[in-house]
Amino acid sequence: MRLAEVFTRIYGNDPPVGFRAYDGSSVATGGGPILDVRRPVALNYVASARKLELGLARAYVTGALDVVGDLYQAMRALWYLDVDLPKREMWRLFNKLGGLKLLRRPPLPQREAKLSGRRHSKARDAAAVAHHYDVGNDFYRLVLGESMTYTCAVYADKVTALEDAQYAKYDLVARKLGLKPGMRLLDIGCGWGGMVLHAAREYGVTVIGVTLSRQQAEWAAKAVTEAGVGDIAEIRHCDYRDVAEERFDAISSIGLTEHVGPDNLADYFSFLYDRLRPGGRLLNHCITKPDNRGPALTRGGFISTYVFPDGGLSGPGTLASRMHDAGFELRHEENLREHYALTLADWVRNLEADWDEAVNLVGEETARAWRLYLVGSRLGFESNHIQLHQMLGVRTGTDGDAHIPLRPQWE
Repeated sequence: MRLAEVFTRIYGNDPPVGFRAYDGSSVATGGGPILDVRRPVALNYVASARKLELGLARAYVTGALDVVGDLYQAMRALWYLDVDLPKREMWRLFNKLGGLKLLRRPPLPQREAKLSGRRHSKARDAAAVAHHYDVGNDFYRLVLGESMTYTCAVYADKVTALEDAQYAKYDLVARKLGLKPGMRLLDIGCGWGGMVLHAAREYGVTVIGVTLSRQQAEWAAKAVTEAGVGDIAEIRHCDYRDVAEERFDAISSIGLTEHVGPDNLADYFSFLYDRLRPGGRLLNHCITKPDNRGPALTRGGFISTYVFPDGGLSGPGTLASRMHDAGFELRHEENLREHYALTLADWVRNLEADWDEAVNLVGEETARAWRLYLVGSRLGFESNHIQLHQMLGVRTGTDGDAHIPLRPQWE
């Protein structure tokens, strides 16, 4: 049975994308993207994986499966397509294509995460962070741009430049925290130091930034020195749980909660609460599920295998409850999911514009894994499968004073 016949059986005679395969069969479309099954091993990757998405990802990462044309347009066209193939028909197609021979799993791509030890122990968290963030600073700069900011930006409109949108994000966080000269800020999960630099340069704040990634810490420390703010800004390569100082005026957590794990949220928020003075504020900025139902993150899928091992997403209601249970009073919340879709679109454009350099820096498998991850994440935010929430919490004084203006002043 030729592969084009299988494709049309699944997606119909007028599929939203074209198709061609190593066996010479093809399905034409009106000039849009084309799925290209280049090698028979692509079928083995798909059939032998416990989850379809992981099998397809393995085939794509290794180049056995490719997309000719715009990857985003191809994935978007298939994302919203309702496919309901009866199980009996699926088994018939499986047997026509080779049956049990398809279950022979080929060698796995090297990019897949292999962690050991107790989940969310300090040692395993460090290994998980290294897997994702220690790909190479040069590669990240190519993707992220000059700001070296790997979190959701805030766009004034759809044509706002990425660098301007990242500046706006940091300034929004600073204003929500009410930063003023002389205050003390703790920035956990500081990445390459974007928030640290912004708080020190723009607000005159004394700030400590911590990250588990050695490559990030080295970059951020150099950036602090070059910016001339080393007297008030410090970068530490350590676990946030190793910060001993207390009575900070503010804490920013931008993109860290996803790594903490839902089962550890109570300890996470309690630790941060204990690090604040009465009246101090926490701004928690993180990716969430759209609701509180279902598992935090499906294990054995593409994201947990290639991108964020041990990561997990909670619903906004769960996060709000854990903040309150730790003692915080939640004072403001907003969902920025459309902004993250725009951010990811900019990152993909950066990656694709310098594709050859990206491959030279990290190898083709890693570059392809990142392209797939960024495009898939953009679709996730656009379709409301995932969200991005900023939550502002306050450690109120014993008299109940939250030290918050009657109306928000950060807009």
